[in-house]
Amino acid sequence: MKLRYLLLPLLLFALLLPLPAHAQVDINHADAKTLAESLSGIGLVKAEAIVAWRKSHGPFLHIEDLAAVDGIGERTIEANRDAIVIVVDRPPARGGSGAMEVR
Repeated sequence: MKLRYLLLPLLLFALLLPLPAHAQVDINHADAKTLAESLSGIGLVKAEAIVAWRKSHGPFLHIEDLAAVDGIGERTIEANRDAIVIVVDRPPARGGSGAMEVR
């Protein structure tokens, strides 16, 4: 009987703990391991495909560009829309330094 009274508060406490949220990830600069850990439905193989596509084609300009990577469809993009940040390096202006643009 005492066990029940001990377990009930512990269960309630566990339910009140916040669920872990995925941090935002920049798909133009993150490595495969970071992508796999940060994005829902993206394992290491798909994350490596994202990095390979990025190396072959250049930076992603829009989140929707991920659909060009084999194995990534609209559902995966929508499931991760809030977790994805796109940072595009811009070439330096004359006499200046390069800049980054966040989308």
